Amino acid sequence: MTIHHATLRQLQIFTAAARSLSFARVAEQFGLTPGAVSFQIKQVEGHCGFPLFERVGRGVVLTEAGRDLLEHATLILQALDNADRRMLALKGVTGGNVTIGLVSTAKYIAPHMISRFREERPGVSIHLRDGNRREVNAMVAKGEVDLAIMGRPLDEDELLGEPFARHPSVIICAPGHPLAGAAGLRLSDLADCGFIAREEGAGTRALTDAYFQGRGFTPRIVMTSSSNETIKQAVMAGIGIALLSRHTVDLELALGMLCELTVEGLPLMRSWYVAHRRSLPLLPVHAQLRAYLLERGQTIIDGLHASHMALAVAGGSEAMESPSPPRGEGRGEGDAQDGFSEKGRRAPPSP
Repeated sequence: MTIHHATLRQLQIFTAAARSLSFARVAEQFGLTPGAVSFQIKQVEGHCGFPLFERVGRGVVLTEAGRDLLEHATLILQALDNADRRMLALKGVTGGNVTIGLVSTAKYIAPHMISRFREERPGVSIHLRDGNRREVNAMVAKGEVDLAIMGRPLDEDELLGEPFARHPSVIICAPGHPLAGAAGLRLSDLADCGFIAREEGAGTRALTDAYFQGRGFTPRIVMTSSSNETIKQAVMAGIGIALLSRHTVDLELALGMLCELTVEGLPLMRSWYVAHRRSLPLLPVHAQLRAYLLERGQTIIDGLHASHMALAVAGGSEAMESPSPPRGEGRGEGDAQDGFSEKGRRAPPSP
């Protein structure tokens, strides 16, 4: 017998197992028992004549034959998927499913865009997969997601990305930090501060490293994390300061739970991109979502910021009447540089 006798179902199960290295996870994905998954893998091994997995401790790893088969099985399944997409596109199907890859920072804005999109197309089912920039880039390149909301794609030969919204990054601190409320800071003023940074491979980490290296500044990193939420909590706890996307901390800044340091040269301005694989044909619903983000993404983000500011005004009206504003407010001249007025409202963009 040869691998030609393996069924598509068996190749799908093998591919899923090879990527996750967890038969239990594959069993859950396909609605099978772990024993049934093991049986299907044994069948594939019987067809090709080689063991595909070997046990290491409590887990499994791919053998050399397993790695080779994964490469070919992926191409086979992807070709069939591409053919299926093309046939559906020719039929003009406008409903269905969309799988979206999100960099972790995009989780703070993407659900709001998806919610608005589904108000117009309630029959569309959305599936989200998140990771850091490197991981999401790989998801798109492998065809594991239909679209991605991310920073500029790493591999622009494989991926087509178009910017749809501004993406500012700022340095944040706890309201009680000694530099909170100070205006006109320079990076040298932060030399004694401990920084909390994202993990290697994250777009925010790459941005941070490039920003500091370009200015000859070496931050004193006291903590790293793969979670924006953990970094925010660590900053609030006074462990250190951090450079993060403003979209990650917009609500906390509006409510006074965090403060933005007015550092010379900030905010760093990037763009949000909607990306897909160049060689993968988009179904009508995927093209519609992509067009929706390009047309309305910035407006939705601006509206989200306005709602955060309105919430802060409504909740803090009594505090605003106090003759002594809380620390971190009334920053003065530095606000014009980062796009906010003295009262925390977004200033008109420069012409």
